[in-house]
Amino acid sequence: MNQRREVGQQGETLAAEYLRERGYTIVTRNWRCAAGELDIVAELANRLIFVEVRTRRGERFGTAAESITATKRARLVALAESYLQAHAILEQAWQIDVITVTWQGQSMTINHLENAVGW
Repeated sequence: MNQRREVGQQGETLAAEYLRERGYTIVTRNWRCAAGELDIVAELANRLIFVEVRTRRGERFGTAAESITATKRARLVALAESYLQAHAILEQAWQIDVITVTWQGQSMTINHLENAVGW
């Protein structure tokens, strides 16, 4: 496994643990369809939360949050809608969050941007 993929998987694991500690139920991880992949699908208070996890080692090439471009936001909305359709979910409230995981040397920061991608 390449280093970039390994760092991404570590970030997703940390994000899932972070969500569990805050009362979220993890419904699934790495859900795939033809349009791409959702990192985490969680639930809190009968609301589905689609979570995009962005992991970075430092900010030399920009922050993790800055990597969520307009194209990526549109893809996340399409993925969320595909998930809802695939699971015949018609009435449940949902949102798209972003969790960033950034390592600076030995320290790590997790930032949770709730409802970060409007639709």
